[in-house]
Amino acid sequence: MSNADQTANRNFEQLLDGKERDASTNAFPGGFQAIATAYGDYTKKSFEDTKSFVEKLSGVRSFDKAVEVQTEFAKSTFETFVTEAQKIGALYGDLAKQAYKPFGGFLTKMTPTA
Repeated sequence: MSNADQTANRNFEQLLDGKERDASTNAFPGGFQAIATAYGDYTKKSFEDTKSFVEKLSGVRSFDKAVEVQTEFAKSTFETFVTEAQKIGALYGDLAKQAYKPFGGFLTKMTPTA
């Protein structure tokens, strides 16, 4: 085994036993919790919006008004979906950054210097 391989193995073992691992494992539950909360909030809002839509639609007496209410609901639902999808996507991005953070130090240790 070459010196570079031995150094790489030692650095990898230090990474697994070091602070980086502890920090990343502690960060995961918060990231997953934030994602679960965002999904729950979106589901609750979607349910409430649909309930409101059905109530409005049941009170409509003309076809034109029914189309207007349905169009308004579709537009609002789409806007909410896009907003929440961007928010949840950002949370997944943050979680991925947290997951790969410990490997950043490992990669700099593994990079050979001239």
